[in-house]
Formats: sequence, C-alpha cells, structure tokens
Amino acid sequence: MMKVYLDHNATTPIDPRVLEAMMPYLQEEFGNASSLHQWGRRARAALEDSRAKIASLLGAEKDSIVFTGGGTEADNLAIKGVVWANQEKGKHIITSAVEHHAVLHTCEWLAKQGLEVSFLPVDAKGRLDPEDLKKAIRPDTILITLMHANNETGTIFPLKEFGQIARERKVYFHTDAIQSFCKIPLQVEEDQIDLLSLSAHKIYGPKGVGTLYIRKGTKMVATLHGGSQERKRRPGTENVTGAVGFARAAELLHADMEKEGTRLAALRDQLQNGIRERIPHVQLHGDPENRLPGTLNMSFEFVEGESLILSLDMEGIGVSSGSACTSDSLEPSHVLLSMGIPHEVCHGSLRFSLGRNNTKEQIDYVLEVLPKVVARMRAMSPLAKT
Repeated sequence: MMKVYLDHNATTPIDPRVLEAMMPYLQEEFGNASSLHQWGRRARAALEDSRAKIASLLGAEKDSIVFTGGGTEADNLAIKGVVWANQEKGKHIITSAVEHHAVLHTCEWLAKQGLEVSFLPVDAKGRLDPEDLKKAIRPDTILITLMHANNETGTIFPLKEFGQIARERKVYFHTDAIQSFCKIPLQVEEDQIDLLSLSAHKIYGPKGVGTLYIRKGTKMVATLHGGSQERKRRPGTENVTGAVGFARAAELLHADMEKEGTRLAALRDQLQNGIRERIPHVQLHGDPENRLPGTLNMSFEFVEGESLILSLDMEGIGVSSGSACTSDSLEPSHVLLSMGIPHEVCHGSLRFSLGRNNTKEQIDYVLEVLPKVVARMRAMSPLAKT
C-alpha cells in the first residue's frame, strides 16, 4: 500500500535540512538569548540572524519581526494589540466571513467586549470584492484584517488592492499570510501591509513558532505581560531553536517558490482533472483562476466527507475536510457555507493540499483508489442517484 500525505495545509513534515540547522540549539547551544554571558550571546546572535532572514524575505526591517508561539498567537497579538491601543479612534473592525478561526473567533470575542465587527461576504468562488471593503470602512474603523489565501479553498485575495484601500483611508491593515508565505509572492511594503502573521509548520519548519510583522510606527500594545523580550511586544524566553528552524525553512522554500509552485499546480490539475473524469457528481470549490498552487477543494455528492477521510486513510491516503483546527466539529465548513454552498454539499467536501514530497505516481494512486471508495459509499447511500 502506498502512503500519500495530502494535508500540507494542516501541517508539513519538517525538512531534514531544517532539523539539521536546529540541532545545535537543542543541544550544546542551549543558552537563554536574554543572558549576557557567552552562551546567551551566541543564542542571541542566532535569534537575530533568524529575524533578519525572515524580514529580508518579506522586504521588511529586521526589528519589525516579532517571534510568537505560532500563527494563532500572531493573529491574536495583531488584532487585540491594535484594537486595545486605538480605542480612542473608534471601535470598528472589518474582516471577512471566510477567515481562519484564529481571526474569526478573536473578532467574535472582541464583539462580546463591545466592539463592532463587519464580516464581509464572498462570492461563489470565495472572492471578496474590494468595493465591499471600501463601503464597509467607517470613520471609527481602526483595523482591517483579511487573509492572503484561504486555507480551505486556496482562493487568493487581492492583497495589494486591500492594502492600498486601507492606507488611503488611514486604517491599519493586518493579513493572515500563514498559507501563502513562500508559496506565492509577498512583500509588505509593496502590498502596503501594517501587520502580517506567519507560522513555521506550514512551510516544513517546526511547530510552535510563528512571527508577526509589525510595521514601524504601528500603534499597538502587548497582549501578554512578563518580561521585556521581543522589544516588549511578546514576553517570554525566546524559542531560539524554533526561530532558527523557521528561518531556514523559509529560506529553502522561498528559493524554490516559482519552480515548486509550477510543479504543484501541475499535480493539482492532474488530480482535479482525474477526479472529474472518473467520478460523477463532483463540484470544485474556490477560484480556479486564482488559488494556491497546491490546494484543491472538491465535494462529492451523496457521501459524507468524514467517512471519505477515514476510508481513504485505510488506503494510506491522508486528506482533510478543511481546517485542522475544526476537525473535531461536525458542523460544515464556514468557508463553504459563506460561498453559498448547501449544507449537504459541504458535508461531502474534501481538501487535498499538496506538498514537496508528492509525486505524479502518488496522484495516480489516489485516482485509482478514490473512485472505488466513492462508488462503494454511494452504493450504501439512500441519497445517491442511480
């Protein structure tokens, strides 16, 4: 049985070259980066070198990069930090209905604290109209937070256009770029971004480390308190090992971004076309013309997505039904529902997210197994058409 992992949007395997770079900081180079002695100075040097590398890939200043415990923490710090620091200006936030829950739930929590949140709609392909953003901005709007690329459908938002709108209206602009970093071009100055969240484990780096880019001059406060690390923006002993791994992973993937993107798009299209040729009653979700190269979201009518996932797992194939953060929920995807897709269709959706180790032979295997699994499940379904 072939093993095929197609859930890279949930997490990626750590690159052996990344692990090699991290190992010294798990062993002999164990110093606390806040200590003044030689062990601490070496740790500090590694931390700052990693900060500089990530900043360079974003076209940012080194000191604008803050290391966090992951992407969710980065999103929370960006949103709460700006909102709490700018309450004298207003109490209005703008986001979209298809954001990752790290953003959505943070905004919903703030709404319970008295802030007002506008959740902008998307169309049937998961696209957000910039005109809707313009119309939603009010005199008391203090933050716009919109993702770069959707984690479930791969649909890419027009980040630069959003950034220009926010800058013209003098509203802070945050983007969750966790799924897009090192997969498609991204430059904070060119795209006029004020805050940007990243996570290492989506790009073949370690889990438990993320970053938040904070543009110089952005008015915000810390959401955690304790030490003075990260220029008092994120206290706590720095995860030097994680930072080193993050920087090395970003360097490696960014260097191969164009070539790897072309390769993954070809494999994704092979999978998409093969499914359509072999399996009737399927639907593609997302923007077919403007999406991440390795992401494919399709629904299979008359079957249940969770059962499909488990059946494919028994055949050695790993896929998901959407965000890993909601995998224990029986509720249909909020992203697909926001696109106007019926509940029963949402329940039959699968997300295939391809990565560095996937091959044409693996896709051939999936296309051999998947039609049989779907046919078997439909044969047991009272809803299936004959």
